[in-house]
Amino acid sequence: MDKKHHIAIFTTASLPWMTGTAINPLFRAAYFAKNEERKVTLVIPWLSPKDQDHVYPNKISFKLPSEQEKYVRQWVEERTGFISTFDIRFYPGKFSQDKRSILAAGDITEIIPDEEADIAVLEEPEHLTWYHHGKRWKTKFHLVIGVVHTNYLEYVRREKNGQLQAFVLEYINGWVVDIYCHKVIRLSAATQDLPRSIICNVHGVNPKFLEIGRKKNEQLDANQTFSKGAYYIGKMVWHKGYKELLKLLSDHQKELAGIELDLYGNGEDSGQVQEAAKKLEIAIRVHPGRDHADPLFHDYKVFLNPSTTDVVCTTTAEALAMGKIVVCAEHPSNEFFKQFPNCRTYEDGNGFVKAMCKALADEPALLTDSQRHELSWEAATERFLKAAELDNAPAKRLTEKPSSLLMSTALNLQRNLVDASALVHFVGTSFLSSQPEEEQCKELGLAVPSRRWGISSSTIDKHYTNSLL
Repeated sequence: MDKKHHIAIFTTASLPWMTGTAINPLFRAAYFAKNEERKVTLVIPWLSPKDQDHVYPNKISFKLPSEQEKYVRQWVEERTGFISTFDIRFYPGKFSQDKRSILAAGDITEIIPDEEADIAVLEEPEHLTWYHHGKRWKTKFHLVIGVVHTNYLEYVRREKNGQLQAFVLEYINGWVVDIYCHKVIRLSAATQDLPRSIICNVHGVNPKFLEIGRKKNEQLDANQTFSKGAYYIGKMVWHKGYKELLKLLSDHQKELAGIELDLYGNGEDSGQVQEAAKKLEIAIRVHPGRDHADPLFHDYKVFLNPSTTDVVCTTTAEALAMGKIVVCAEHPSNEFFKQFPNCRTYEDGNGFVKAMCKALADEPALLTDSQRHELSWEAATERFLKAAELDNAPAKRLTEKPSSLLMSTALNLQRNLVDASALVHFVGTSFLSSQPEEEQCKELGLAVPSRRWGISSSTIDKHYTNSLL
């Protein structure tokens, strides 16, 4: 490329919160910037002290953004083995306890100066734009690519009045993504269909797990087998697969008599999970959560994952990278993993029993170099570049070029409808979006926004004019 593209990766979480939208975008930024062909900026939320207390584990907190940046860089460099060359910038965020999520405060497009605005990657585009009240992403950036991480519809369906909530949310997600994204990458078909979207797993595995797998291969070559049986690791909340798992075990206690299973995780449903496990005749041990790379897990042979709320389960990929047999549900979220011989899927309870017993009796197949590469972040980056056609990204804003008067009229009508839709969203979010706290603005070097209710007609006119550019 004659000119380096500037890629700004916006995401909804940051370390030390060990969640997928904190970890995967961080690795993406590191590997995008690795060959120095692109200028990369990772844009992450900065939280007030009280929100840090709610979100970050082990009482970790930061007084300044620079302290958190140092923590983030050290974490990723320890795992990749190379110095990260991407920039880190922060936007003001607020933790919503009822949604258990971080929401952006103010117009976060302003974090990237206009002269640097080139390509934006929105990790969780629906989440980042539900309450977005500011410059339109497509106006600010030449190319906007959304990466859909979370199956929000499945989570919502499990709540009270879930079907109605999911119906409304499905419409809202499609609406905001259509307004703000040129292209969308869905990690798997477990997510809802969205405008201009394709399905491609653009996530890789922390290199640490591939190294663990290499060492395990050497041990297996020396006839050192796995000394432990089956386990599951995941946040201990019912919708993370524990409900499905305990029902399968309860329904098939006789067929699975004699097996032992270890569960690892922390979460608000830990007590209930432990009580339910005690009622079964199967030997189930429940433990606090631990880092999946902990040596404690190296000698387990079978990783069990019954969850059907994931989009692409990170721990499943990690288990495969470590050379384990994985037993998981026949579900769109596991489609990527089915290419690996150590992935065993089941469709029902009888299939679960059969897959479980066979996995415990078998020895895992050794990972080939090709299979190991397919799990890596190098391969994930290649898949992203191909799916998003990033190396062919334009140096100017995307515009449709009609080939006839009829097509021109249709495109103008479509563009006007989208512009009108964007205006409706802009006006509506003036009453829903929140402003950053004054202290946050000072810590980030941002202008303190004026406090006002509603928006002026001149602001609406300016936004609508910008949306036509």
